[in-house]
Amino acid sequence: MSELLDAFQLAFMQRAMVASIVVGALASYFGVFVVQRRLSFLGVGLSHAAFGGVALGLLLQVDPMWVALPFTVVVALGINVVTHRGDIAGDTAIGIFFAVAIALGVVFLALTPRYTADAFAYLFGSILAVKTSDVWLVGGIAAITLLLLPMWGRWAYASFDRDLARAGRVPVQRDDLLLSVLLAVTIVASVKIAGIILVAAFLVIPAATARLLTSRFRSMTILSVSIGSFTAAGGLVLSYVFDIPSGATIVLFQAVLFFLAFVFHR
Repeated sequence: MSELLDAFQLAFMQRAMVASIVVGALASYFGVFVVQRRLSFLGVGLSHAAFGGVALGLLLQVDPMWVALPFTVVVALGINVVTHRGDIAGDTAIGIFFAVAIALGVVFLALTPRYTADAFAYLFGSILAVKTSDVWLVGGIAAITLLLLPMWGRWAYASFDRDLARAGRVPVQRDDLLLSVLLAVTIVASVKIAGIILVAAFLVIPAATARLLTSRFRSMTILSVSIGSFTAAGGLVLSYVFDIPSGATIVLFQAVLFFLAFVFHR
């Protein structure tokens, strides 16, 4: 125990803990809308789209996070525009942009000399890779999310009945654009902790667990955020104790809670 406490006196572990808790809360908050709207594939598509931005950052030899951020936002907006303005289903649009972003990422990595170690950290997550700038990034996203909390009611309304929301003069399409951008930004911010491959689980598993435990959407949101924060902190501690990747440990911890809720819920 004393060794564990000593470890969290180190700056990189403190940065990782703060970033993990905030990212867990953010992803779980937006995850309730992803789960309720059955958009889990969007989370997977955007997380893998971030791969293209990370690869471009490695090629340009700049911080991949700051390249992946606008790259993933552009992909999110593209998916939204094609879905709303074209005769294309949402999952089809996600599949197209997902494939293009992955293909670009492969090309960028092929042009990048000696990329293996950095690419591995972004693909699978690494607490050692969390920088002070990453903490500021997730803190900024959290501040924006808090400012936009009044939007929760409109997003919830549209999640249950889009046609009725439109009839009530709710700007559904504009709200969808904003939600897509926030999802993209949150996913990019989660990459250092969970990794590109596993980050979609941060959106889905805590929200799905909360949905098993409550039938009220407000309670589901609060419970999802609590589960996301708790599992992020607990998973980070377990990853240090057992010396295994942080992202995978957090996701497995979330999965354990999900299956317990699945077995015991009524």
